[in-house]
Amino acid sequence: MDKAKQKVQQFRDREQAILDAALQLMLDHGEENVTVEQIAEAVDIGKGTIYKHFSSKSEIYIRLMFDYELQVKDKLTAAIAKAEQGDYAAPARCYFESRISDPVRYRLFMRLEERLVQLGDQKEKLEELDKIRRDIMSIFNDVMSKRIAEGLVKDYPPYFYYAAYWALTQGAVDLYTSPIFEGVIDDMEGLMKFIMEMGVHMGQFPPKAP
Repeated sequence: MDKAKQKVQQFRDREQAILDAALQLMLDHGEENVTVEQIAEAVDIGKGTIYKHFSSKSEIYIRLMFDYELQVKDKLTAAIAKAEQGDYAAPARCYFESRISDPVRYRLFMRLEERLVQLGDQKEKLEELDKIRRDIMSIFNDVMSKRIAEGLVKDYPPYFYYAAYWALTQGAVDLYTSPIFEGVIDDMEGLMKFIMEMGVHMGQFPPKAP
Protein backbone atom coordinates (compact mmCIF):
# COMPACT_ATOMS: atom_id res chain seq x y z
CA MET A 1 0.00 0.00 0.00
CA ASP A 2 1.46 3.39 -1.00
CA LYS A 3 1.70 6.24 1.49
CA ALA A 4 -1.34 8.12 0.14
CA LYS A 5 -3.63 5.09 0.42
CA GLN A 6 -2.19 4.25 3.82
CA LYS A 7 -2.91 7.78 5.03
CA VAL A 8 -6.51 7.57 3.79
CA GLN A 9 -6.97 4.22 5.51
CA GLN A 10 -5.54 5.54 8.76
CA PHE A 11 -7.93 8.50 8.56
CA ARG A 12 -10.90 6.15 8.06
CA ASP A 13 -9.78 3.85 10.84
CA ARG A 14 -9.42 6.75 13.24
CA GLU A 15 -12.82 8.09 12.24
CA GLN A 16 -14.42 4.72 12.94
CA ALA A 17 -12.62 4.55 16.27
CA ILE A 18 -14.12 7.94 17.17
CA LEU A 19 -17.60 6.74 16.26
CA ASP A 20 -17.19 3.49 18.18
CA ALA A 21 -15.91 5.30 21.27
CA ALA A 22 -18.65 7.93 21.12
CA LEU A 23 -21.35 5.27 20.84
CA GLN A 24 -20.00 3.24 23.76
CA LEU A 25 -19.63 6.30 25.98
CA MET A 26 -23.20 7.41 25.23
CA LEU A 27 -24.52 3.92 25.95
CA ASP A 28 -22.61 3.84 29.24
CA HIS A 29 -23.21 7.37 30.49
CA GLY A 30 -26.00 8.95 28.41
CA GLU A 31 -25.53 11.30 25.48
CA GLU A 32 -25.94 14.46 27.57
CA ASN A 33 -23.03 13.48 29.81
CA VAL A 34 -20.50 12.74 27.06
CA THR A 35 -18.05 15.44 25.97
CA VAL A 36 -15.73 15.71 22.99
CA GLU A 37 -12.83 15.59 25.46
CA GLN A 38 -14.03 12.22 26.78
CA ILE A 39 -14.32 10.83 23.27
CA ALA A 40 -10.81 12.02 22.42
CA GLU A 41 -9.43 10.49 25.62
CA ALA A 42 -11.12 7.16 24.85
CA VAL A 43 -9.49 7.07 21.40
CA ASP A 44 -6.18 8.39 22.80
CA ILE A 45 -6.08 11.41 20.48
CA GLY A 46 -6.22 15.16 21.00
CA LYS A 47 -9.53 17.02 21.09
CA GLY A 48 -8.51 18.96 17.98
CA THR A 49 -8.15 15.73 16.04
CA ILE A 50 -11.84 14.99 16.60
CA TYR A 51 -12.69 18.19 14.74
CA LYS A 52 -10.69 17.05 11.72
CA HIS A 53 -13.36 14.41 11.31
CA PHE A 54 -16.51 15.93 12.79
CA SER A 55 -17.43 19.58 13.22
CA SER A 56 -19.63 18.91 16.27
CA LYS A 57 -21.22 16.24 18.42
CA SER A 58 -24.35 16.64 16.29
CA GLU A 59 -22.37 15.47 13.29
CA ILE A 60 -21.25 12.42 15.24
CA TYR A 61 -24.88 11.72 16.17
CA ILE A 62 -26.11 11.85 12.59
CA ARG A 63 -23.24 9.72 11.31
CA LEU A 64 -24.00 7.00 13.85
CA MET A 65 -27.65 6.98 12.79
CA PHE A 66 -26.74 6.94 9.09
CA ASP A 67 -24.39 3.99 9.53
CA TYR A 68 -27.05 2.12 11.49
CA GLU A 69 -29.83 2.62 8.91
CA LEU A 70 -27.53 1.74 6.01
CA GLN A 71 -26.55 -1.48 7.80
CA VAL A 72 -30.24 -2.34 8.19
CA LYS A 73 -30.81 -1.68 4.49
CA ASP A 74 -27.84 -3.86 3.48
CA LYS A 75 -28.97 -6.70 5.76
CA LEU A 76 -32.49 -6.44 4.35
CA THR A 77 -31.18 -6.73 0.80
CA ALA A 78 -29.39 -9.95 1.77
CA ALA A 79 -32.53 -11.22 3.54
CA ILE A 80 -34.60 -10.67 0.39
CA ALA A 81 -32.21 -12.92 -1.51
CA LYS A 82 -32.92 -15.62 1.11
CA ALA A 83 -36.66 -15.05 0.72
CA GLU A 84 -36.39 -15.60 -3.01
CA GLN A 85 -34.78 -18.97 -2.25
CA GLY A 86 -37.71 -20.00 -0.04
CA ASP A 87 -36.97 -18.47 3.37
CA TYR A 88 -40.05 -16.23 3.24
CA ALA A 89 -39.67 -14.99 6.80
CA ALA A 90 -36.10 -13.75 6.28
CA PRO A 91 -36.94 -10.04 5.61
CA ALA A 92 -39.21 -9.74 8.66
CA ARG A 93 -36.70 -11.61 10.83
CA CYS A 94 -33.94 -9.29 9.60
CA TYR A 95 -36.00 -6.22 10.45
CA PHE A 96 -36.84 -7.29 13.99
CA GLU A 97 -33.35 -8.60 14.73
CA SER A 98 -31.84 -5.33 13.51
CA ARG A 99 -34.17 -3.17 15.58
CA ILE A 100 -34.77 -5.23 18.74
CA SER A 101 -31.55 -7.23 19.18
CA ASP A 102 -29.99 -4.20 20.93
CA PRO A 103 -32.91 -2.15 22.33
CA VAL A 104 -30.70 0.18 24.37
CA ARG A 105 -28.75 1.26 21.28
CA TYR A 106 -31.93 1.69 19.26
CA ARG A 107 -33.48 3.81 22.01
CA LEU A 108 -30.32 5.91 22.11
CA PHE A 109 -30.62 6.64 18.38
CA MET A 110 -34.26 7.63 18.88
CA ARG A 111 -33.21 10.12 21.57
CA LEU A 112 -30.39 11.49 19.42
CA GLU A 113 -32.80 12.14 16.58
CA GLU A 114 -35.29 13.80 18.92
CA ARG A 115 -32.46 15.98 20.21
CA LEU A 116 -31.40 17.06 16.71
CA VAL A 117 -34.99 17.88 15.76
CA GLN A 118 -35.43 19.98 18.90
CA LEU A 119 -32.18 21.83 18.20
CA GLY A 120 -33.13 22.35 14.55
CA ASP A 121 -29.71 20.93 13.67
CA GLN A 122 -28.61 18.73 10.74
CA LYS A 123 -31.92 19.30 8.89
CA GLU A 124 -30.62 18.25 5.47
CA LYS A 125 -28.97 15.14 6.91
CA LEU A 126 -32.17 14.22 8.74
CA GLU A 127 -34.04 14.47 5.44
CA GLU A 128 -31.47 12.12 3.87
CA LEU A 129 -31.92 9.76 6.82
CA ASP A 130 -35.67 9.83 6.28
CA LYS A 131 -35.13 8.90 2.63
CA ILE A 132 -33.11 5.82 3.64
CA ARG A 133 -35.95 4.75 5.92
CA ARG A 134 -38.47 5.29 3.14
CA ASP A 135 -36.30 3.13 0.90
CA ILE A 136 -36.40 0.40 3.56
CA MET A 137 -40.18 0.73 3.77
CA SER A 138 -40.47 0.53 -0.02
CA ILE A 139 -38.38 -2.65 -0.07
CA PHE A 140 -40.66 -4.17 2.56
CA ASN A 141 -43.78 -3.14 0.69
CA ASP A 142 -42.49 -4.93 -2.42
CA VAL A 143 -41.73 -8.06 -0.40
CA MET A 144 -45.16 -8.09 1.24
CA SER A 145 -46.90 -7.47 -2.10
CA LYS A 146 -45.28 -10.64 -3.44
CA ARG A 147 -46.16 -12.66 -0.34
CA ILE A 148 -49.79 -11.46 -0.56
CA ALA A 149 -49.93 -12.36 -4.26
CA GLU A 150 -48.59 -15.83 -3.47
CA GLY A 151 -51.21 -16.31 -0.76
CA LEU A 152 -48.66 -16.57 2.05
CA VAL A 153 -50.08 -13.77 4.19
CA LYS A 154 -53.45 -12.12 4.53
CA ASP A 155 -54.45 -9.55 1.93
CA TYR A 156 -53.98 -6.18 3.60
CA PRO A 157 -52.32 -3.11 2.10
CA PRO A 158 -48.57 -3.93 2.19
CA TYR A 159 -47.75 -0.81 4.19
CA PHE A 160 -50.04 -2.07 6.98
CA TYR A 161 -47.44 -4.75 7.67
CA TYR A 162 -44.53 -2.33 7.75
CA ALA A 163 -46.44 0.05 10.01
CA ALA A 164 -47.28 -2.86 12.32
CA TYR A 165 -43.60 -3.92 12.38
CA TRP A 166 -42.61 -0.37 13.28
CA ALA A 167 -45.25 -0.12 16.03
CA LEU A 168 -44.27 -3.49 17.50
CA THR A 169 -40.60 -2.51 17.47
CA GLN A 170 -41.21 0.85 19.15
CA GLY A 171 -43.34 -0.80 21.81
CA ALA A 172 -40.76 -3.52 22.47
CA VAL A 173 -37.93 -1.00 22.80
CA ASP A 174 -39.95 1.24 25.11
CA LEU A 175 -40.90 -1.79 27.20
CA TYR A 176 -37.27 -2.95 27.43
CA THR A 177 -36.02 0.46 28.56
CA SER A 178 -38.98 1.44 30.77
CA PRO A 179 -38.42 1.54 34.56
CA ILE A 180 -42.07 0.51 34.97
CA PHE A 181 -41.26 -3.05 33.92
CA GLU A 182 -37.91 -3.24 35.69
CA GLY A 183 -38.08 -6.08 38.19
CA VAL A 184 -41.52 -7.11 36.93
CA ILE A 185 -40.50 -9.17 33.90
CA ASP A 186 -38.17 -11.99 34.94
CA ASP A 187 -37.04 -12.94 31.41
CA MET A 188 -36.78 -9.74 29.38
CA GLU A 189 -34.50 -11.29 26.76
CA GLY A 190 -36.94 -14.16 26.31
CA LEU A 191 -39.78 -11.66 25.94
CA MET A 192 -37.87 -9.79 23.23
CA LYS A 193 -37.38 -13.05 21.31
CA PHE A 194 -41.08 -13.82 21.73
CA ILE A 195 -42.03 -10.40 20.33
CA MET A 196 -39.70 -10.93 17.37
CA GLU A 197 -41.28 -14.31 16.64
CA MET A 198 -44.75 -12.78 16.85
CA GLY A 199 -43.70 -10.12 14.38
CA VAL A 200 -42.07 -12.54 11.97
CA HIS A 201 -45.27 -14.62 11.74
CA MET A 202 -47.64 -11.65 11.67
CA GLY A 203 -50.43 -12.02 9.13
CA GLN A 204 -49.63 -15.57 8.12
CA PHE A 205 -52.50 -17.92 7.46
CA PRO A 206 -52.92 -20.64 10.11
CA PRO A 207 -51.82 -24.09 8.98
CA LYS A 208 -54.57 -26.14 7.40
CA ALA A 209 -55.88 -29.10 9.39
CA PRO A 210 -54.71 -32.48 8.04
